[in-house]
Amino acid sequence: MARHLHPLLVEAGHQPVALVRKEEQRAALEQAGAEVRLLDIEAQHADAFAEAFAGCDAVVFAAGGGPDGNIDRKRTVDLEGSLKSIAAAKTSGIRRFVQVSAIGVDNELPSDTEDVWRAYVEAKRGADQALRESDLDWTILRPGRLTDDAATGRVLLADEVERGDVTRADVAAVIVAVLEDERAVRRQWELVGGDLAVTDAVAAAVGDQEG
Repeated sequence: MARHLHPLLVEAGHQPVALVRKEEQRAALEQAGAEVRLLDIEAQHADAFAEAFAGCDAVVFAAGGGPDGNIDRKRTVDLEGSLKSIAAAKTSGIRRFVQVSAIGVDNELPSDTEDVWRAYVEAKRGADQALRESDLDWTILRPGRLTDDAATGRVLLADEVERGDVTRADVAAVIVAVLEDERAVRRQWELVGGDLAVTDAVAAAVGDQEG
């Protein structure tokens, strides 16, 4: 998702900062317009996150432990990575925080839920709860099943939506759209592919609050 996000941020007049754990990831991200800083999201503590956030005006947390079936990484990346980012944002005086979660994670899980999926849902749920309870200017986006298809530029964004797919590129576009929109602060939305252009979908979502 970050590969889609960085050039969109540059196009919008921002200087994105990409946090990566391996030096070999630097070249591709710099080519996309990002400043690259090294951070091991699992091994390092919140003070290292704060150093990595130096000079930034907002944090976008979209990290995930991956689909490898490793239960521990759901905790160390999806949950603890978010918690350390929240703490570091506070330490750094950064107010704006956008977090990418997952659709339906507040729903009760059936007793026969597979262990890795349970760990993932519980990690996302805990991270979202921690962010909501913070005093940051947060927005939580909860996309449906992510795909690598080309951007459509059209989404459905609302408090609750039916499960569906959404491209990573379209989620990145929504992140950019909500980052500077004060009406999106302290809002949590589910996100899937839809019929509205991204800017119209965001306007409709914040309009629900204003109405």
